[in-house]
Amino acid sequence: MLDYPDKTACILWFAGCNMKCSYCYNPEIVFGKGVLTIPETLDFLAKRKHLLDAVVFSGGECLLHKESLELLQAVKAMGFLVKVDTNGSMPHRLKEALTHQCVDYIALDFKATKLKTAPITNANFYEHFFECLAIIQQFAVAYEVRTTVHSDLLEERDIAEMIQLLSNNGYKGCYFLQPFRNNTVTLQPLSNSKTIDYTRLSTPTIQVKMR
Repeated sequence: MLDYPDKTACILWFAGCNMKCSYCYNPEIVFGKGVLTIPETLDFLAKRKHLLDAVVFSGGECLLHKESLELLQAVKAMGFLVKVDTNGSMPHRLKEALTHQCVDYIALDFKATKLKTAPITNANFYEHFFECLAIIQQFAVAYEVRTTVHSDLLEERDIAEMIQLLSNNGYKGCYFLQPFRNNTVTLQPLSNSKTIDYTRLSTPTIQVKMR
């Protein structure tokens, strides 16, 4: 009831990720291996027609897998709404999925400012995020931008800079900030994060919402 707005959905977790975010609380998914084949997954979903509204592709990074487009098309053909959670590193594969009209909703992760992207994610896909944002804006698909916030990693000035960057790139609407989950096992050891309300940073065109 939480992962697809106003819809009942199940989540397909794709193992593996091309980022190694320090705050990630899914190390078993990032470093793990899948346990279901595509036929097994489709069989599972076929039994849940008329019970579920939607299917969420998440991870890890679901678009990292070459089979993801095939599965997106198959799930869409079964009559489900389809949501993709992406870290914004695979613009070409995202465009391919949107071109085939098999995605109804996208949650796009904005990891950090340019200076902090590599230290936080252990990768450097900063420019790829803006490519993904521009591609999404070309298609009539619902989407949101979201950021996971740990107070030791992102400061208020970083959030303010990210809001300005989104505005400069034509983003309007809600910008969702997800507080780090304290007392969880993460890829790198982190101290507890302070929960800070950043809604005051909202602008006339971008409304900051805390999750």
